[in-house]
Amino acid sequence: MSLSSHLQELKKKHVALSEAVEKAQRAPGTDDLHIADLKKQKLRIKEEITRLAPEAVM
Repeated sequence: MSLSSHLQELKKKHVALSEAVEKAQRAPGTDDLHIADLKKQKLRIKEEITRLAPEAVM
């Protein structure tokens, strides 16, 4: 898998997690720990995108 395709997949996962967080926050009775876990996953992916993005330019 090339770096650019890997970045595209990470971005897709980030968007999907954003949608999942929003959906979970709107749903009554959603566990706060579940929302926090989704947000942590989203942050890890964002950090990896940020780390890899400069390498894609080179």
